[in-house]
Amino acid sequence: MRNPTEVLPDADGPLQDILRAVRSTDLDPRTIALVWLRISQINGCGSDVHAGVAAARATGVSDERLHALAAWRDTPWFTPAERAALELAEAATRLADRPDAVDDRTWDRAATYYDERRLAALILLIGTTNLLNRLGATTRQSVPANDSTGRNPS
Repeated sequence: MRNPTEVLPDADGPLQDILRAVRSTDLDPRTIALVWLRISQINGCGSDVHAGVAAARATGVSDERLHALAAWRDTPWFTPAERAALELAEAATRLADRPDAVDDRTWDRAATYYDERRLAALILLIGTTNLLNRLGATTRQSVPANDSTGRNPS
């Protein structure tokens, strides 16, 4: 099946509006790209992983950091703020994995680095990325062999 946003194009505009709102904040574009990519890795959405790598590179994320993203907790290449965003993204993506989906410690750590506006942007980014990943994974969206950029969340 084609991506549902292609079948119902009126649905794509509001999703892109949310991503534009996220980008309109002062949330670091590298953080946006890393969060998008990590969520896409967790959800197994190949087309968004492909696009997320391209987007992260476009924001200046090094290959070293890209290669280490799945193990961000165990590597030295992520800032404390990025770690807080990635922790929040993982908790909000894996809601059913624990009784308290996003615990107070995770919220407190994120709030240390992000004000309410940037936290709102992160939550909207996380939710929208999860929705788009589910659309892509459910309908088995693939990366065209000649596609070197993909959808760019940044």
